[in-house]
Amino acid sequence: MRRLAYAAVALGSFGGGVQAADDTVALEARVRALAQRMERLEQRNQELEREVAEWRQRGAPQASPAPPLEARVRALEETQARTEQSLATDRLSEAEPELVTRLKALEAQTSSMQKQARQIEALEGITVAGSLTAMAQHVGAGGSDSGDPQSRLGYRGDLSVTIPGGTFGSAEGSIFTHVRFGQGEGIGVRRAFASTNSTAFEVTGVVPDSDSSFAILAQAWYQLSVPLGDGLPAQARRHLNFNIGKIDPFVFFDQNAIADDETVRFANNAFVHNPLLDAGGDVGADEYGFSPGLRAAYVDESDAGLKWRASLGAFGSGSAANFSGSPGRPFLIGQLEVSPRLFQGLTGNYRIYAWRNPRATDFDGAENLHVGWGASIDQRVTDELTLFGRLGRRTTGHGPFDRALTLGAELDGGAWRRAADGVGFAVGWLGVSDEFRRATAAGEVPDYTGVASSNAHIAELYYRYRFNDRVEITPDLQWLRHAGGDPRVSTRTIVGLRARVGF
Repeated sequence: MRRLAYAAVALGSFGGGVQAADDTVALEARVRALAQRMERLEQRNQELEREVAEWRQRGAPQASPAPPLEARVRALEETQARTEQSLATDRLSEAEPELVTRLKALEAQTSSMQKQARQIEALEGITVAGSLTAMAQHVGAGGSDSGDPQSRLGYRGDLSVTIPGGTFGSAEGSIFTHVRFGQGEGIGVRRAFASTNSTAFEVTGVVPDSDSSFAILAQAWYQLSVPLGDGLPAQARRHLNFNIGKIDPFVFFDQNAIADDETVRFANNAFVHNPLLDAGGDVGADEYGFSPGLRAAYVDESDAGLKWRASLGAFGSGSAANFSGSPGRPFLIGQLEVSPRLFQGLTGNYRIYAWRNPRATDFDGAENLHVGWGASIDQRVTDELTLFGRLGRRTTGHGPFDRALTLGAELDGGAWRRAADGVGFAVGWLGVSDEFRRATAAGEVPDYTGVASSNAHIAELYYRYRFNDRVEITPDLQWLRHAGGDPRVSTRTIVGLRARVGF
């Protein structure tokens, strides 16, 4: 009987903790019914024993045959003895009472469910995300770096895992790791300021060929989130966040709702991040876009109508970005971000930031100090339409271009009953620096043959078609005018097709 009660309590506790489904509720009902049945049998047994004792006290002849009542009592006693004997072992037998057999089956089910509950508890807080992206592109002979038409296919995979990182008082930690792998360098476009395929990922300077796939530990960092203010930590609306490790700086700076994921939206690097930071090289990260560093941020979400954040980061630059040199003279960046609700309560994000990199590289290859500022804006103006814009200006240093402006939009497919689809269009303007224009006019830059450079223009159009919640296909079309700042270069067209599988 005690084992039956234990099973019932364990099953009830498990069902409440894990929010069991209908089969668990039915199981609990069966256990309660069996328990109630046993209680009624015991109560009836006690009543019969009391009646037999009273019958004997009235002087019933001891030698007379046992009355029907006493026989029933003895039968109940024998049944109870067999039940207790069967409950003493976990083995099943055909000779056991049906009640015991059903009870042991319920105990086995309860034990299995408790094991699953412990496994779920061990995995609580762990999140895993991944994607595999393949992209094919074609450029004509006039636009390729080889002078011949080029068609290239490559793929890239990303796998990230986030696990709990423990607590420190009321602060909570988390550990983030990101592995990236891929193969294929993409098409070679002659004199392009920005890559036309930001998904391309291939080893550089390690092996003499591209026969093998390649993988790196892209990111590995720890975050500590400290709640501020009185009350329960889970209800805090203001936090201090700290990150340290190997980081992609664009995870925390220059973000954008519709223009910062090359596997889903725009593929041209000029639209993925601020062109001065990424394509222009001022971010100072390694060949693959990552560097060791730390970041601190203050987040205030106490006003739902106007959330804001302030962040400051320091990252390895130059040889420090790939751990081969001193971490001194880091790349510094600070950002202020507000998220108001405009256009009938629709969310927007407005970010302004400034950076300083003492180990940046000028267009002639010399190391020099680069300083600049930028802005990244995204605003949803209707339920389907989101606009974005980026602005960048380098104030110190000599790169090929020192000004950048990109504008674009994405329209969700809800208007044509394909809500998960999307069509995006963006245009960009890269203003060449005065130093670069003078250098090209003087013939100091190879391949420009004394022609003064001019501003470059970029445009991109895509349609994202979602087959299901895992697979997307995206035809992509790009135009480059005055690529690389060369005014003699006619408009180049790059046709692409991207396929993505994600979870």
